[in-house]
This record gives sequence, C-alpha cells and structure tokens, in this order.
Amino acid sequence: MKKIIFALFCLFVLSSCKEKVAFAETSSNQKKAGETVQSANPEVEKLRRVFAKMTERCKTAIPNGDPEEFLADLHKVLAEEKSAHRNDDLDLLYLIDKKHNIGSDYVPRDLKPVKNNDFWNASRNDLSLRPESYAALEELSRAALRDGIKLMVSSTYRSYKYQEGLFNRYVKQDGLAEAERYSARPGTSQHQLGTAVDFGSITEDWGDTKMGKWVYNHASDYGWSLSFPRDYEDVTGYMWECWHFRYIGKEACRFQKKWFSDVQQFMLEFVAAWKQID
Repeated sequence: MKKIIFALFCLFVLSSCKEKVAFAETSSNQKKAGETVQSANPEVEKLRRVFAKMTERCKTAIPNGDPEEFLADLHKVLAEEKSAHRNDDLDLLYLIDKKHNIGSDYVPRDLKPVKNNDFWNASRNDLSLRPESYAALEELSRAALRDGIKLMVSSTYRSYKYQEGLFNRYVKQDGLAEAERYSARPGTSQHQLGTAVDFGSITEDWGDTKMGKWVYNHASDYGWSLSFPRDYEDVTGYMWECWHFRYIGKEACRFQKKWFSDVQQFMLEFVAAWKQID
C-alpha cells in the first residue's frame, strides 16, 4: 500500500460502508502488519496507546492517515511549544478545563499590559497577556490592519480572584447550571493562563461582523485557536463562544485543523495524554 492507514493501529475503514472499527477487532494479519510498523518506529505503538485513551468522539474526529505523517506533525507542535517554553511558567499547550485546573496562586510570568495602541483598541486599561501571546496578538492585529480592520480586545488575563467574583455573579444572575455553560469556575479558565483573548462585543452577533468574520478566518494563521466552537458544548463544557480565542502557536493550529477536525479540546487532550505516557 502506498499509504499506511492510520487506523492500522487504532481504527480502519471498511471500504464498502466507511465504518470505523476498533483496532482490537482487526484480523491477525492486520495486527501483524501493525506490529511491523511498530517495530520500525516505537512511537507508533505509543500513538496507538494514546489514541486508545481518547474519547470516542475524539477518535471519530481524527481522519484516517499515515501515522508517520501524524507523528511528524506532532513533533513540529512540540518543538514549537518547546521553543516558547520557559522553566518558570506553564507550557503553552497546558490543558485547563472543567476537569483540569490550576491553583489560586498561579499568575503567568512577565505579563505585558494590553492597552490602546496603533494596532488594536482595548476595552479596559487593566488587560494583560503572557509575552508570547502578546507578540502573537500584535502579529494578528497588524494583519487585520492591512485588511482595514482594527481589532477590539475586550478581555485577556484574569486572576483566580477575578474569575471567582465573575463566576459567582453569574451564578446569582442565572443559576449554577446555566452559569456553568458560559463561565468557568475559578482555576479552570483559560484566561488565567494569560493566553486567551475575548474579542469585540463578547456577544454571538460579533461573529457576523466584519471583524468577527476576519478573526474567524485568519486567527489560526497567527497561532490563535477558537476555544469553544459551535455544537461542541458536550466536549468543551461551554456553549459556543465566537469571540474567545486562545494562543496555542501556528503549528498547533495546523495540527488541530488537519488531524482533530479543528477542535482545540481534542488536540489539547491528545497532547496532554502524549506527554503523560512514556
């Protein structure tokens, strides 16, 4: 075969109905072929084990493909993250969500103020971002300006205490169940990482504006990823937020789009599991 099917070690496609079947259910001949690939590259076996830990919806989102190509793309992501890594702060792709949190004492290192300037407008005077996110925001904003759009930055880093007050206010306003659909509990917000930005009006209609459409179409070219896409509330834990983008790096954005149906949560969960397995 010209192309080793990614499903060789986890799933394969039945050509007649295109239904994915679990790796454990493949024939002995197919398993032998998989073992041959694994012996050539031990990481393929690791990839199979990591893939097995993913949710069924995540597995379904990953297309068939060459595991060697997948691994090559993964290592580009990890290399980019390493180049931006500093020993005194969290990894750029740190997994934070409703199941993975950080402490009340965490504050990103060397936060840079995000104020009104020639590149963007800021909604408040107390906004800030991690240095690598700030640089990426400037790059994104320069590109938007070339197309006649000046971005509005409405929310960036939030401390644990700030998020706690915000969440509690929403709970009083709408009740716990509804508040948890659109607001993070303290310690579980991407904003505390200092790598997330809310753009524009922070309302659903912003996605239909000229600015919203431009950001949606171009953000990934500059390393910014939409965190909470439409129809994935059961995956991310949050309703669709067209305005919320997290800086993850250009390679990670390409990796996410190519292999994870462009769903950030799937990609971050995979990377976290990869790092945990020896």
